[in-house]
Amino acid sequence: MTEAPPRRRLPRAARPFAHAQYRILAFALVMSLFGAGVWLVSLVFEVKALGGGPIQLSFVATANAIGLIVATLIGGAIADRVPQKFILITIESTKAVAIGAAAVLSLTGSIELWHLVVVAVVLGLADGFFYPAYSALLPSILPADDLLAANGVEGMLRPTIMQAAGPAIAGLIIAVAAPAWGFALVGVTQLFAIAGLVWLATTPVRRQLDEGEQGRHPVATLFVDIADGFRYMVRTPWLLGTLLMASVLVFLVMGPIEVLLPFVVTDGLGGSAGDYALVLAAFGVGGALSSLVVASLRLPRRYLTIMVLGWSLGSLPLAIIGFTTSYWVVVLAVFVVGVSYSVGQVIWGTLLQRRVPPAMLGRVSSLDFFVSLVFMPISMAVAGPVGGAIGYGWTFLIAGALPVVLGVVAILAARMPRDEIENPLDGDRVLASSA
Repeated sequence: MTEAPPRRRLPRAARPFAHAQYRILAFALVMSLFGAGVWLVSLVFEVKALGGGPIQLSFVATANAIGLIVATLIGGAIADRVPQKFILITIESTKAVAIGAAAVLSLTGSIELWHLVVVAVVLGLADGFFYPAYSALLPSILPADDLLAANGVEGMLRPTIMQAAGPAIAGLIIAVAAPAWGFALVGVTQLFAIAGLVWLATTPVRRQLDEGEQGRHPVATLFVDIADGFRYMVRTPWLLGTLLMASVLVFLVMGPIEVLLPFVVTDGLGGSAGDYALVLAAFGVGGALSSLVVASLRLPRRYLTIMVLGWSLGSLPLAIIGFTTSYWVVVLAVFVVGVSYSVGQVIWGTLLQRRVPPAMLGRVSSLDFFVSLVFMPISMAVAGPVGGAIGYGWTFLIAGALPVVLGVVAILAARMPRDEIENPLDGDRVLASSA
């Protein structure tokens, strides 16, 4: 009997790590996510040290969001034209300089709120370029059969590294020193990320550039590329249906979770800040566990249907949050939502990398990111007034129930069951369907 290749003897979730290039990329990703987690907590306490409060912190958060929105679509167009390795190195270098400057200003007692606002804009711009470049790079260093596992690993790393490990270390640093040393640690982690990316092989851009583009102005070329991404989305039913459904889902769900849930836990159920932190941890743990499970399995044959139902049916536990009098019911509900959402998200990232043509992947990935960015602040802006007008219970009921209707409509309107049967993603088969 022929001996099985070493990669095949590994658990499915670990198979991407058999590839040296992926190990380098994963190391850089861990460093970047860890730094992001440390930054989030250090930033809050730096704002407080400057005498600021929620309003001042919102200025910084809004600046970061503006940077993200401005950069995302442009970042997608550039990711389809420039080797992604160079984009990622530039991003991490920019973040290292910006956060390093914040550390120096803080350590010397010279930092002011406007400095943090500027740094937040720069980090937002950098992150807007990161996601499309990372998504476009992954299929060029891994076989198609390992992409689901790699996306599952990423889905596990974000809550464990960025939302747990990073903030925990930041809390320890702030307890014994000052937020400035948290900034300094982030700068060091960015240097490690850069060092890893330098060792990454340069993969060629998987796109044939049009000869007619040579005489076109670079800015005009970027806008043409962005428009081509939108045109591809509109003429691809499974993609258009998923993005439309996801955009409305973000609008319905994110505001209640981000704005109203803290008040449900503290005011409605008499919980403390620690109780609310446990609710957030339940969401993260659920997402990490389900990402690991999905990474250990094959891509299901009914991948579109399962993905959409994971998002839509997975929202149902939200419907009981505003009516229950039990804190642990809220914890369990949020845990289930985290599990379900991550199932859909891991499959979604894999579909983009396997069904979108390589030449379009950066732009389509940026459209996915852009949808979430645009509708999230709108959802947060209206959640408070709506919750005050109709009550938290009815607001969460709407947030939990309407996604089910959205999911059914998306599946039927985009004819997803037929599409996924006609376009199977089995083995190493890679499709670039636009129909």
